[in-house]
Amino acid sequence: MKKNVSLLMTLLLMLTFIPSAFAQKAPVKQSAVKYQVPPSVRNISKENTYPNSTQDLPLLQPSDMTKKLINSSRVKIENPDLIRMLNESSISSSPFAIGYRAIIYLGQWPLNYESSETSPNWEYQKINTNYFDNRGGKTPYQIKYVQESQKVIRGGLTSKIPDAEEVKKMMLLKAMEKTRLPLAFETIIGTGTKNDHIYNIPPNRLGYLYAYAPGVNEKGKVTYGEVYLMLKGSKKFIVIKNVTSQGIGAWIPVQDYVSFGFAASERPR
Repeated sequence: MKKNVSLLMTLLLMLTFIPSAFAQKAPVKQSAVKYQVPPSVRNISKENTYPNSTQDLPLLQPSDMTKKLINSSRVKIENPDLIRMLNESSISSSPFAIGYRAIIYLGQWPLNYESSETSPNWEYQKINTNYFDNRGGKTPYQIKYVQESQKVIRGGLTSKIPDAEEVKKMMLLKAMEKTRLPLAFETIIGTGTKNDHIYNIPPNRLGYLYAYAPGVNEKGKVTYGEVYLMLKGSKKFIVIKNVTSQGIGAWIPVQDYVSFGFAASERPR
């Protein structure tokens, strides 16, 4: 249904005229937080044998017309898909728009996502274990990380929610903005990926080098609403009805980073 709305808007809006923008207070921007990456976490983007595509979700810039429509709404609109649909709509002015009235139902949309907590877990998923038995050795043995098999790390929402893919986009944008980390709902560590950092296994010890994929736990609130485009003469504005909010969480992997943990013991683990 949403795909056909843009065409319907274009046909009906040809009777309208671009109105002046409605006054609205500028949204308060949250300052980005640079999360401290622990020394045990290393960037392996150059060594990764699987070339992950960069997760590029730039904040979609609304057109001048879309800005005016968004500013006319009393509910914040941040959904990139809704903004894209409004951007793709064309308008032609008409001298016969006086007295014209129409209401266009654009559907129910997730309108915005408000982040309440963004917490990194540097050991989100275990992806590899390198092992060496140095119990018969007389000198320390040096061990390095080598990924033994390809590992796919997936994140996702913690509960079912309407329009999940659109919500995930908004959550990903907010989490990337807050952490400044390369995040993606799916990332892959390829077989044979290495890191040059050396771990020494003492004599008479078993050595275990564990590798983990980091992830970010994102929590917040998503707001839904029925979106209507109101046409009144040469004026047009957006009205949101039946507004609801729902709490939601998600796990989002950190792309091309690995967290390491090393242990040496006398007995097998």
